[in-house]
Amino acid sequence: MADADILVIGSGHNGLVAAAYLACAGKRVLVLERNAWHGGGVVSRELTRPGFIHDQHSMSHIFIQGNPLLLNDDLGLKAKYGLRYVFPDVPMMSVWEDGSTLPLHRDPAKSAEAIARFSHKDAATFLKMSEQAAAWLPMIQAGLYSPPMPLGAQTAMMDQSAEGREIMRTMGVSTFDLMEELFEHDKVKAHFGRVAGENLVSPDEKATGIGAYVFLGFLEKFGFGVPVGGSGSLTRALIACIEDHGGSVQAGKPVREVLTDGGKAAGVVLDDGTRLTAKDGVIGAIHPHILPDMVPGLPANVAHNAKRTHITPAACFTVHAALDAPLQFKAKRHDGAPLSAVMYELMPAEYEDMRRAFDELRYGNFSPTPLVGVGQLTQHDPSRAPEGKAIFHAWDYVPYARKDGRNWDEAKGEFAEKMIAQMSKYIANLPDAVLDYHCDSPVDMERTSPSFLRGDLHGIATTPYQSGSHRPTPELGQYRVPGVERLYLVGPFQHPGGGVFGAGRATAMVMAEDLGIDFDEVRPRNRP
Repeated sequence: MADADILVIGSGHNGLVAAAYLACAGKRVLVLERNAWHGGGVVSRELTRPGFIHDQHSMSHIFIQGNPLLLNDDLGLKAKYGLRYVFPDVPMMSVWEDGSTLPLHRDPAKSAEAIARFSHKDAATFLKMSEQAAAWLPMIQAGLYSPPMPLGAQTAMMDQSAEGREIMRTMGVSTFDLMEELFEHDKVKAHFGRVAGENLVSPDEKATGIGAYVFLGFLEKFGFGVPVGGSGSLTRALIACIEDHGGSVQAGKPVREVLTDGGKAAGVVLDDGTRLTAKDGVIGAIHPHILPDMVPGLPANVAHNAKRTHITPAACFTVHAALDAPLQFKAKRHDGAPLSAVMYELMPAEYEDMRRAFDELRYGNFSPTPLVGVGQLTQHDPSRAPEGKAIFHAWDYVPYARKDGRNWDEAKGEFAEKMIAQMSKYIANLPDAVLDYHCDSPVDMERTSPSFLRGDLHGIATTPYQSGSHRPTPELGQYRVPGVERLYLVGPFQHPGGGVFGAGRATAMVMAEDLGIDFDEVRPRNRP
């Protein structure tokens, strides 16, 4: 008898989503995680001091809110397994050192009112942009949680209408191009330009313009979901669902090889030599650069194209701090009240400074202008810290390989101190409020998860040639691995990309089709 119907390599949220759907379909699922903890990029840990719960990677859950997994509560994660979110009124806010701020509210009228303090013309333009984002959202949303349409068919379909051609144009231009067309005030342009940076690319990068509409559409319709108890609450709910349906999720089980038998995935070999077998197939969070090494006999063209996928030069560096008191921003709201948002972007003085920061990263240099973002989720979920205390999660962009020859393990504390010093220009009680901190360099990111190769939290760069049905490559864009039947892929390097999308649902759909399962009929126990 096989050890499981389906073996899943890695307990990142995408693998867990796929496993949960298939467990609910009646399959015996075994998830194997190499780390001592579960969740991949969706994990909460006491990184600094006991009682301070930090989200080591993903901080808020945005795009998964439109996924039927949560939108319809497909698997009962909310109704049965305790997953809860809060949705603050201000998901994102730009803060400048001169004290000016620009919030994006879920209510577009409130955002327009804030923009009007910079430009009445830009406020009116924003309302039109908001209407357009809302109009495009259903089409965009429909393609994010199922296997992507073939690129040729997608292009042909969009090219048949004026609206489709407008979307195609917006998909091709840079965020900078788009902002120059839409807005007149540099701070408004920079505010939306910073959105591109959250996708690990410069606002000058071509084919980023549509991201502004996607971001705004999701922000206004769904908000930024702050998971109560930490990002790992999603992981815990998924594991509870899997176990409730007879599956198992095991830590400390690193996989070194996928076993094949007659051209079909038949199991895995663990690092200690243990062999586990699968009756129906294997799902793997296997980075394309690693795939040829883990799957012997992969067709040569599949292996070649997987190995040559590109990784973004903008790697992430994060700092997690335990605080003696909540952050005290020097800037205030226009009515004098303290700032409140899920995500604060600490903006450089000039829009050009932001653009040049990414230019330097392209050449492997450190940015002369820090682009620090910060979240203080104890504002919205006090359960993450002892009473009266707080946490922050800050991030910036750095090169993976340092030109100065220094080792990141030796130098990361120094960079973390520089980040905190930069934050102190905007926040009055830093660094004094910091009780302790933990920092992760791009090298640490890579160690945490092989999906985050070279510190790329999206697995591979989100370029047009690595998007949609061509993500990560045309051969692997439908989650199946050519030449190895019943081997399926999950991870940030698959469509729709990095971030918390719940994209394992699409992998489960593909595998269900191959196994003759009616995916639309998959239901958890005790649900109609």
